[in-house]
Amino acid sequence: MADKSQRVNYDYKPYVPFNVPMFLFIPEIVTTKGSTKKIYPENGILIYCSFRTFGGTEKVINGLLSVENTAVIETWYRPDIKSDCRLRDLNGVDYEILGTPENINVRNQFMRIKIRAVHGGA
Repeated sequence: MADKSQRVNYDYKPYVPFNVPMFLFIPEIVTTKGSTKKIYPENGILIYCSFRTFGGTEKVINGLLSVENTAVIETWYRPDIKSDCRLRDLNGVDYEILGTPENINVRNQFMRIKIRAVHGGA
């Protein structure tokens, strides 16, 4: 058996503090006349996270290069954060979750979420 000084610690530890406040909006699914619709509440739940943008993500749309406003956030684990939730920063920018939030090391301690700014338009 290896002594404690030879053991390797593989536990994840965030290297930046969770000091960015964001609001979490968990949708309510409403069925009306056979169609389902997500309705987000007026007030969100305050969470704290780290926020990194890496300059966004480049995309080619109709032959033109554009930059999509994406970011990666890390926060404390919450089982109610799912891919249909929305987040809002203090500047009022709404973000949608891309993919499934990652439960880091499946320890139910921290999670990593890739998000994209929601833009209105025609």
